[in-house]
Amino acid sequence: MVFKVSGVVFSDLGRASQFMALDWVQQELRRSLGYNPFPATLNLRPATEADALMWRAAQKELKGIEMAPARAAFCSARIFLVDISRPEGEAKPLRGAVLLPEIADYPGDKIEVVAPERLKDKLGVADGDRLTLEFIH
Repeated sequence: MVFKVSGVVFSDLGRASQFMALDWVQQELRRSLGYNPFPATLNLRPATEADALMWRAAQKELKGIEMAPARAAFCSARIFLVDISRPEGEAKPLRGAVLLPEIADYPGDKIEVVAPERLKDKLGVADGDRLTLEFIH
């Protein structure tokens, strides 16, 4: 099954940058992804109810890459490789990853995307714009 989710870009509280700045997080992401990710995430919300259902299905069906914390004080996470594109499809998709913290109260409608560079700049998107993620498995 192909897991494809369209999402709407939104700004959040900026807490992901604190998590992304941790040495063990950077090391795990570099090991898992093969690059140093930009030290912040791009936030998406599923664009439609069908996209929300597809996001939930992807979380259940895809194993992802396990990311174990360096200390018990931190949460574990899963990483899902994705191709990121604009719905217009005018450019070649960018490779990135969805970072899913494994926290009991993590918002079900939040998708955090990492990549080697700041995605808002690279893709020329702002809050309210749509992007499509195609999960690679």
